[in-house]
Amino acid sequence: MQLFRNAPFWMRVLLGTVAAGAAAVLAGVLLLLFVFALAYANLPSIDTLTDYQPRIPLRVWTADGVLIGEFGEERRDYVPIQEVPKRVQQAILAAEDDAFYRHHGVDYAGLARAVVANFSSGRRGQGGSTITMQVARNFYLSSERSYLRKIYEIALAFKIESELTKDRILEVYANQIFLGQRAYGFSAAAQTYFGKKLPELTVGEAAMLAGLPAAPSAYNPWVNQRRAKGRQQYVLSRMLQLGFISQREHDEAVAEPFKQRQTLATLAPSSNRALQHAQFAAEMARQAIFDTYREETYTLGLNVHTTLVSGEQLAAYEAVRSQVLTYDRRYGYRGPEAFIELPAEPAQRDQRIEDAIVEAIESPNLLPAVVVDVAPKQVRAVLQGGEAIEISGEGLRFAARSLDPKAQPSRRIVPGALVRVAKHVKGYWEIVQLPQVEAAFIAADARDGSVRALIGGFDFNLNKFNHATQAWRQPGSSFKPFVYSAAPERGFMPSTLVNDAPFAVDPAETGGQPWEPKNYDGKFDGPLRLRQALARSKNLVSIRVIKAIGPQYAQQHIARFGFEAAKHPPYLTMALGAGSVTPWQMTAAYAVFANGGYRVPLVLIDRVTDARGRVVMAAQRAQAGDESNRVLDARNAYVMDSLLKDVTRYGTAASASRLRRDDIAGKTGTTNDSHDAWFAGYGGGLVAVAWMGFDQPRPLGDRETGGGLALPIWMSYMAKALPNRPPLPMAEPEGVVNVGGEVYFAEFQPGQGVASVGLEDALPGTEHGATAKVREQIF
Repeated sequence: MQLFRNAPFWMRVLLGTVAAGAAAVLAGVLLLLFVFALAYANLPSIDTLTDYQPRIPLRVWTADGVLIGEFGEERRDYVPIQEVPKRVQQAILAAEDDAFYRHHGVDYAGLARAVVANFSSGRRGQGGSTITMQVARNFYLSSERSYLRKIYEIALAFKIESELTKDRILEVYANQIFLGQRAYGFSAAAQTYFGKKLPELTVGEAAMLAGLPAAPSAYNPWVNQRRAKGRQQYVLSRMLQLGFISQREHDEAVAEPFKQRQTLATLAPSSNRALQHAQFAAEMARQAIFDTYREETYTLGLNVHTTLVSGEQLAAYEAVRSQVLTYDRRYGYRGPEAFIELPAEPAQRDQRIEDAIVEAIESPNLLPAVVVDVAPKQVRAVLQGGEAIEISGEGLRFAARSLDPKAQPSRRIVPGALVRVAKHVKGYWEIVQLPQVEAAFIAADARDGSVRALIGGFDFNLNKFNHATQAWRQPGSSFKPFVYSAAPERGFMPSTLVNDAPFAVDPAETGGQPWEPKNYDGKFDGPLRLRQALARSKNLVSIRVIKAIGPQYAQQHIARFGFEAAKHPPYLTMALGAGSVTPWQMTAAYAVFANGGYRVPLVLIDRVTDARGRVVMAAQRAQAGDESNRVLDARNAYVMDSLLKDVTRYGTAASASRLRRDDIAGKTGTTNDSHDAWFAGYGGGLVAVAWMGFDQPRPLGDRETGGGLALPIWMSYMAKALPNRPPLPMAEPEGVVNVGGEVYFAEFQPGQGVASVGLEDALPGTEHGATAKVREQIF
């Protein structure tokens, strides 16, 4: 103290300042320690981390491992740290925390650098956060930037490091961090940005993903490739400095161009275009799981494995889409979808065009475009993103009438018109349009009901109503086989002669007005065998059959196939398919004919597994061959199979013979005024149903039939699904005999069953001699 008094004044001032500063620092340190201790004492439990349960979305898959649906706000694919490639881990460390395995939660050198940088810049721009601190912030803290939050962050980092291993912390980080585009975790980001699984990433791709946590929106390679590339190069330079990669690897990665993923998500190596073509089935699966798990459906990481086969699903999609577009084109161009004003100012004009295109519903290869210039032989239009295209020659043929100045204003193509365009296979652009007609298709394995393909409409984006399962429509003549199937048990055989002649029906037998039914072609062919009548879809024969066996009996019989009796009143009109069915019902019903008489309900979901791959739900499928599932006598199924094969050989579905299979069978269906067009059939163990019609029933057009509209869909699918399936001719069951080339029940051989129906109804002028001759030949 005496020395201090005797010291020069300047020294006393200096020592006093140092002492005061030291005291202030000590007080600050003590206060910081007090605050830190208080914060540490009030830290939340880290059970959320020790028992980490990531929010993983619901995913729906085909049977062969193709992702067809993902439901949840967060895209995440949990991957254990052992399965995260070393290069990906190194890229993360290089970008975020190269001292991760050396510090205990806080990198003091990095924190000091951040403090100095923030102090010198006058703002809190850098945080100096380690990976552990980022985990603490993501799970427990807000994104607020404050010193108090930083203290809590540091305290939490210490607590986390005391209870979790380094590998576990890095695992949580790699699966939890947000990387833009709804992708959480590096595995989901790899799939989102590059369409790859983590092991498939290149060094450059790993570095680009590792650069995203700092600012996912700013460094998003979809949005800003220049900034993303700059950030990637920074990460690559850090990897080089740390010895993670060689100079050659660094240079190759820098030179590597950015390649976006080709599909929305590809979690399986076999993924292909089927993803965007199975939305109806994926939505059915989602609804089924939601009924059980409610809101947890979207966070538990459940995987729904459907019975769909990706190749067959794609074949069905292409068949439906092609036929719908072909039909729609046949009836001409209806005009632009909408009209917008085009501002004179270029920037406003471009923005208005972009807004209109973005608002238009997307549909594959039917791209929205805004017309900006029209000449008699050329149209200029703008696509999304500002790409300008020219349409001329053949590309204008479909819409030629709308280019005529005399066309109705609502149909004219003028500047500001919103139209649809498509790239023709020959390379030129053409004007097209969104169709108004709808269609549905289902294919299933006839032996166990496994649905192999399902299309609920032309485009899920345009209309989410599932016509395959929800559309109750009249089946028309495609329903006749179920009425015919009721007849053999009443003594009718394929050779039974039924008069195809006009007659009037009493209102009591129709449930309505007096009725004079006619055949589709307006012709009457007199006495016909049942075999011929079904092949040629003769309405008058069907009505006489149901009248003979009794509508009430027919109603009871069709219930065996799964139809609801209430939707098929017991009137004669049932014979012509005047009731209501869905394509789903029709598929299951035709499976009974295809598999020899067994009812096997359709199944779309095979099993459901949790995030760890454990089965939590599994389908119980009925099997053909199990006699407890038999609903139809094997002899009946055999006779009906024989009749339905003739429909595809020489009847209304004769074009199906082009498939060159002897096990093809089925029936066309066209309702009154052609409101609905059907084809239902089977072959090779597959049963499939195609339907076309308008949502609000109206005529499809003069002469439009199930054979012309629905059958081509069915054939297109079968042409791709059947080649690897050997023919499956139905074995002749016991109790069936063949007499003169015709099949009979043993107890209903010629002379024992019903020989004829309605021959006495022949109107004046009928060739009675011909009728008598037929009688002589058969009986």
